[in-house]
Amino acid sequence: MEKVTDNFIMLPTVDFCFKELMQNDKVRKGFIAAVLGKDPEEIQETTLLPASLKQDYSDDKLGILDVAVLLEDGAQLDLEMQVLNFAYWTNRILFYLSKMYAGQLKKGEPYEKLKKCIHVSILDFIHYAEDKRCYHKILFCDMKTGVPYTDLMELHILELKKLPKKDQAEDGIIRWMRFFNGKKKEDFREMAKTDPYIEEAYSELEKLSSDERKRLEYEAREKAVRDYNSLMGGELRRGRQLGIEQGLKEGIEQGIKQGIKQGREQGIKQGIKQGIEQGIERGIEQGRRALVIQMLENGMSPGDIMSAAGVSEDEIKAAQKENKHL
Repeated sequence: MEKVTDNFIMLPTVDFCFKELMQNDKVRKGFIAAVLGKDPEEIQETTLLPASLKQDYSDDKLGILDVAVLLEDGAQLDLEMQVLNFAYWTNRILFYLSKMYAGQLKKGEPYEKLKKCIHVSILDFIHYAEDKRCYHKILFCDMKTGVPYTDLMELHILELKKLPKKDQAEDGIIRWMRFFNGKKKEDFREMAKTDPYIEEAYSELEKLSSDERKRLEYEAREKAVRDYNSLMGGELRRGRQLGIEQGLKEGIEQGIKQGIKQGREQGIKQGIKQGIEQGIERGIEQGRRALVIQMLENGMSPGDIMSAAGVSEDEIKAAQKENKHL
């Protein structure tokens, strides 16, 4: 086993590390207070709720790790660190926020028991390409007046890659985003001096980083993300290459046929162009199918595959039908 060095520090952008940090009551309280725009002393109690893990991260399968929290007033928060730019991310978080909200009621209970539900997405990728702001708070409102319809459901989107240059006066949510986006030990050490709750987070980060068992779990999550990125990139490149090869072949054949009617040279050029376009499209479809099959073989659930690869339920069923062992 590799010995942990003094310079090694876990990164909060790895969801395993983020989830472990949120097990600390003081860290959790400090971050939630920043999300809610409150002083941490106003947060009386935060209770961790069971959060379902869709896959077992310890054996290198890609699962979704999140943190579910219950506040003293009954409000619930779902905190999620996300580094992979999943297709249909917007649809996904709306689904989970709605499920969290509706899941509060048992059969026969009145609607008045429903409490506020908040989903916090900490993203290590660009979600709003046309907007320079790194933090968005979203709720239902009247489109004309901007007056909120209700505060019972909220979305908070934190885009780490859009963090502006450091400002001496920054605090609250931006300061926490800066901490989560840290890349080396010196970064975290400096930020710890700015806030007692972030200081606690840095202390917890050091403890986690010196725990060899936790480090193995952390590295397993890193490997799962790297493997997923490699798989996605490889399958898309393979699909595109297959499409180009098939397109050239079909394009030449189609071009020759068209050339007989329209003039050989012009027909071949047009046919090759059309064939390449059609071939690339078919190749990408083949690549998507191969990607779905690989994900199923790796143990990913249909729901996660639909979110990650942007494929439909019918495509997944078709892949399962072709490969009956899945």
